[in-house]
Amino acid sequence: MRLNAPLSRLDLLIYGRYRLVHGLRIALAFTLTFLLTRELKLPESTWPLITLVVVMGPISFWGNVFSRALQRVVGTIFGAACGVVALYLELYSMPLMLAWSFAIMFLCGYLALGKRPYVGLLIGITLGVVMGGQPGDIETALWRSGDVILGSLLALLFCSIYPQRAYIHWRLQMHDTLMMAQRLYHTHLSPNVLERPKLTRNHARLLAKMVSLRPLLAPAVKETRLNPPLFEAVQATMRNTLCTLEMLANTYWNDRHSHFLMQSTPELRACQQATETVIIQLALMLKSGDQRELEFAIACLDETSTQVRLSAEEASISGYLWLNVQLTDQLRQLSRLLGLVLQPYGKPTQRP
Repeated sequence: MRLNAPLSRLDLLIYGRYRLVHGLRIALAFTLTFLLTRELKLPESTWPLITLVVVMGPISFWGNVFSRALQRVVGTIFGAACGVVALYLELYSMPLMLAWSFAIMFLCGYLALGKRPYVGLLIGITLGVVMGGQPGDIETALWRSGDVILGSLLALLFCSIYPQRAYIHWRLQMHDTLMMAQRLYHTHLSPNVLERPKLTRNHARLLAKMVSLRPLLAPAVKETRLNPPLFEAVQATMRNTLCTLEMLANTYWNDRHSHFLMQSTPELRACQQATETVIIQLALMLKSGDQRELEFAIACLDETSTQVRLSAEEASISGYLWLNVQLTDQLRQLSRLLGLVLQPYGKPTQRP
């Protein structure tokens, strides 16, 4: 997967209606699997259907489904083998079979709290499924095990057809977050607004949207094979940037005299416009993967930020000027981190 590939219209359509697509995918997979098991007349045919829903149901991002299906297959094979052993032991000694089952379920609970919890859970579930047959009924036990593995493989197959990638979903959500931040920033700074706009709830929703991106990070790391601290750094820098934007809004409308002074400072106004441009270009870069326009916007922001630093001796608005300088640094850092995410193995494209 090319990490800086531009997002197509089909990507925007599908990821913009992700829940509908996910529902249609599961419905189609369930229907086709049911027809397949009915046509082949598989014994214990309910288990592929159950497995399919368990693997695909919670979330169908490729980074999650692939690892979950592999863990399920490993847990199923081991649990099935343990179940077959338990059925054999039951033919000779019920206490020995119970001791064996006790040991396997202890292992299940131990692994369930480790790095591969799904393996531990599936060992216990498959052991229960296999032992649920009649004593000594090895054939039923093997069919149930095979059906569960079949369900896992079918889930992988259906999810691999135009797979839903958490990385692409993260890019689009980050784009939307940046565009929302730019609109709030523009509204607060608009010279046509005479009273402070009531946007407290909008700021809260913006921060909540950033928190909602966290579940995407783990599958995105698996899909891209990038270091998890890189995504964490993007998340932290983005959150700090949004908080700085909110503090800028509070400071901008805190005092009427300072407010008009800020409006009449040309260096500050130029810096604000350059900041808006950088935020927009950051959002567009996440869709297109092209960093050239952003590099030019960052250069303009650095130039205007230097002018703001030189005018920071104005005591009444020095705090606001300092916040603008901090915002510039944060946007520069965010630009660098997103560049590493989109193009980790090559040099950024230079503007001609």
